[in-house]
Formats: sequence, C-alpha cells, structure tokens
Amino acid sequence: MTPGDAQTWHYGVVARWWAEFNLDGPEIDFFRPFVEAGQPALDAACGTGRLLIPYLQAGLDVDGSDISPDMLELCRERAEREGLEPPGLYAQAMHELDIPRSYRTIIVCGGFGLGGQREHDAQGLRGLFEHLEPGGTLVLDNEVPYASSPSKWWKYWLKEGRSELPRAWRAEGERRVGADGVEYELNSRLVDFDALSQRVTLEMRASMRRDGELEAEDEHVLVMTLYFTHEIVLMLEQAGFVCVELRAGYTGAAPTRDDDFIVFIAKKPMNGRAAC
Repeated sequence: MTPGDAQTWHYGVVARWWAEFNLDGPEIDFFRPFVEAGQPALDAACGTGRLLIPYLQAGLDVDGSDISPDMLELCRERAEREGLEPPGLYAQAMHELDIPRSYRTIIVCGGFGLGGQREHDAQGLRGLFEHLEPGGTLVLDNEVPYASSPSKWWKYWLKEGRSELPRAWRAEGERRVGADGVEYELNSRLVDFDALSQRVTLEMRASMRRDGELEAEDEHVLVMTLYFTHEIVLMLEQAGFVCVELRAGYTGAAPTRDDDFIVFIAKKPMNGRAAC
C-alpha cells in the first residue's frame, strides 16, 4: 500500500522506464527561471529527476519529494553518476508532506491529481502552502480534461460509454530498449471512469526482458482526478494562496481554450498581506 492509500504506478519497472526514457521536455526550461529567482526550492513529485537533475547541474539549491521511493532512488543514482551532491529527497505523498525546511519556490510538474482523491489534493495544496516562506511562489501545471491526450476518454463522461468498462488489455504494449540493452514494455488500460468525482482508474502491466528472458514483471493501479482550470484556482485560494496567475504551458502566454496545459503561479502572502 502506498502512503495515505494513494494509488500510483510509479514503482518497480515503471520507475525504471521513467528513469530511462523520461529525460527532457519544455517543462525543464519553463520552470527553471522560477527556481533561479527563488531558492531554496522544492520539486514536489520530482520522480526520477527529470527537472531536478538539470537544476542541480546548474548549481541551484533544490530538494525533491515523491510518493515513490523507487523513483527517488533512481534519481539519487543518476545524481551520483553525474558527480552531483545528492539533494534532500523525501519519500512523501504530497498530501502528507512534512519536510524540515521551508522554501522560496515550490514547483509541481505533472504530479497534481495523481494517486489520491480530491480531499488529498486539497490537503496537498495546504501542505505546499505551509512549506513556503512568506512571499514564496508555487508553480503548478495541469493537463485539462479536454486536452489532446485524454480526449479519448470523453465518451466515458456519458453513462453509455462507461458501459464498455473495464477495457480489455491491448495485445501488445509500448516497447522500448534502454541504454543497457534491456527491453521494457508498458501496457495500460482504462478500468473505471467516475464522472461525478472526475476520477479515472487505470491499470498498468510493465515488464523487463534481457536477451528475450523475462527479468521482472509488475502490475499497478493509478487513480487520478481530472481538474478544470477554475476548480484549481478556487482550490489554491481556499488553501491560502493569493495573486493566482494563469499561463499557457509552457510558453508564458495567456491561456486559451485550445491549450492542453495550464500553469498556475500563486503566492503565499507576505506577513498576512498579498505579495503580488
């Protein structure tokens, strides 16, 4: 069981897939100026260090937290391979955050709404607020429910569509070969879609093969809550944040109805006053 009964699939073989293949993306450069402008910083839901490692390479003071000890261990191993001083890494779910340090900046890239329930997410925002110094900044992104990627789920908002669930496993998943010659395969399926709570449940089968021989095989469940933009604005304000700004991810422009990702920039008040 994962912390706080949250359900994610970022363990074992899946964690190794992330470490092998999830290494770049526009988010790295987008979030960097926020970290540079406000240190120390926390990369919440840092995973295997896709953002964290480049920031450490740049000499920035950044810690990391994640629900998965497997992901954090792979992050630590990568840091050591690259000759970096391992950062503070905390195996904690976002809604159970309890780090003995406060931060000028906290970033959440791709981690909000994963694993828990709406109550967890609200509690997670309150925890992030408490871990910020007065005047500190939270930068958080969210993939909107109507984005290109999850748009294949739209029919499951309707009762008729949900009658097809759970979906059958695909005959073959996505396969990729790592730098060490190991072949990884991920195969996922949609199990349940709760339109009332906006929660999606997926299952993942993951395997590793070396020279055709099976080395490891896992099966995990991921629960995620889908959020519309103004829901998150309200949640941020209820958690105590002020001066909430929206950006089209990851350009810095004003968001439009055609953007798949929205970035939220929110402040913790300074001495009880807005820090806009």
